[in-house]
Amino acid sequence: MLRSMFTAISALTTHQAWMDNLSNNLANVNTPGYKASQVSFQDQVSQLMRSGAAPSGTLGGVDPEQIGLGMRMGSINVNFSQGALQSTGRSSDLAIQGDGFLMYSTTLKDTGTATAGSAAVTGTRYYSRDGSIDMDADGFLVNTNNGMRLLGWTPTLTSASTGYVDTGQQLTAIQIPINSTLARYTQNATVGGNLNSTQDPTQPFTVTMGIYDSLGQSHNIQIAFSHDAANTNNWHWTATYIDSNGNPVTTASTALTFNPDGTVATGGIGNIPFAWPATSPQTIAVNFGGLTQLSTDNSAYMSTQDGLAAGSLTGFHFESDSGRVIALYSNGLQKWIGQVGMATFSNPPGLVKAGQNLYLAGLNSGAPSIGTPDTGGRGVVESGYVEASNVDLSQEMSNMILAQRGFQASARIITTSDQMLQELVNLKQ
Repeated sequence: MLRSMFTAISALTTHQAWMDNLSNNLANVNTPGYKASQVSFQDQVSQLMRSGAAPSGTLGGVDPEQIGLGMRMGSINVNFSQGALQSTGRSSDLAIQGDGFLMYSTTLKDTGTATAGSAAVTGTRYYSRDGSIDMDADGFLVNTNNGMRLLGWTPTLTSASTGYVDTGQQLTAIQIPINSTLARYTQNATVGGNLNSTQDPTQPFTVTMGIYDSLGQSHNIQIAFSHDAANTNNWHWTATYIDSNGNPVTTASTALTFNPDGTVATGGIGNIPFAWPATSPQTIAVNFGGLTQLSTDNSAYMSTQDGLAAGSLTGFHFESDSGRVIALYSNGLQKWIGQVGMATFSNPPGLVKAGQNLYLAGLNSGAPSIGTPDTGGRGVVESGYVEASNVDLSQEMSNMILAQRGFQASARIITTSDQMLQELVNLKQ
């Protein structure tokens, strides 16, 4: 009788552990990025009552007789299937579509990989599917649920030209340049309107063109259009500005020719060099193609230019798919200031849960493969969303019923075994 009681006790213990796991799954049904755990069972060793025998010339074979001694927990596996994406209305939140993990740290520089089960866990890198992100008081991008800093890379001048960061560089905490300003110097401008075909050759018509240097300071360039007395379809323009010492500087001078119908024939694009102390030298490409030469009043003017005065930082957002961090400025400019890093593992269920929606690399997870989103099978990121828990409520509730009934049946075995023992004791009476 004692054997059945110990068998039932093993079942009670295991079903209780299953219920514990189910309760944790249900408790985290609304936890961002949570991955449900699944329990599997296995039987215990079986006691051999009679060994089997092989067939002989006169008798058939005999199967062994074995009585099982209960059950135990086989494994608890984490289900890393994709969770649903939930809109948050915050462009700073990230959801992962794919197999990758975001990386977080408690330090500004990533010093290595934290591995659970090693002699000493000295690393600072954590992995998570939780992309609830915002900016802290120092400008660092942090997980709003645990305060961990988001890891990635800062683009260099080479990155700006190629569009890719060097993932061989050390991972760092991504920081937004708070209180920064950004300007854009004028590179292109357009002059439109009309030049009077009967303009007096001795009276140039002047257009004032406002431009910006690389520091966001505005300047005026005067473009004087002079009519050719010998050929009324020919004009000559000269660009002049006043330098920092108050002296006029003639920076460009060229011809502009019109067709008989008043449209520009040649000289439709003019280049005006401009230099100012402490700023980057620039050349402004001016498009005169919209000018006309008709017999009406002069109305030429600068219609557009692409320079911008200095603007202050107003916010940031993530670029979907690529995970680039884009700073936004009050003058409408945007600047690529960071790149989110992602990691994948050959065996994600081998990761070790560290709490706070975080994982550590485990002894059986494999080494992390680190790169940018949308590369190497890491998946992409979606701005304005977080990944919901992948807990299936219907499945978990059904499993809870099974666990309850399994526990109940095991308890009945103990009750029945006790009654049988009681009958055995009563034989002495």
